[in-house]
Amino acid sequence: MLEQYTSIFATVAVIFSIFLLGYFAWKTLITANYFQKGINLYQQKDYQGAEAAFRQVIAINSTNDAVHLLLGDTLMQQGKVEEAISEFQEVIRRAPKKVDAYLRLAQALMQQQKPQEAITILQQASDLFQKQRQPEKAEQIQRLLQQISSASKDS
Repeated sequence: MLEQYTSIFATVAVIFSIFLLGYFAWKTLITANYFQKGINLYQQKDYQGAEAAFRQVIAINSTNDAVHLLLGDTLMQQGKVEEAISEFQEVIRRAPKKVDAYLRLAQALMQQQKPQEAITILQQASDLFQKQRQPEKAEQIQRLLQQISSASKDS
């Protein structure tokens, strides 16, 4: 009797595992399709379509930082700077070592004529590059910071 229950339990566990694998494979396939669609639409400069595709990916997997960055880029292309800033800040909040988010946020702030805020963000990006042992990239940021400081003094 005990062997029969053990056998039934094992069979149910295997069936459940197969179901879960199938579900996650389907979800991954759907996500990948929307992601690729978003990339293609972005490259074709169909930013509204790309935005919709990236939002569908986020609806399925809200923790994908790369998609949030791409959505932010797409929003920037449409002049939706505040929304883009929100996306970049969300990535920084969740993944504070993701330098790309800082760089994109600084670009958005410059577009909003907020050079002091952009300088603060760029300094953080430079510090991250130093911590990540990428001194050449940190030096590029420092040169950019000098250019911004010079330009803001001139105006």
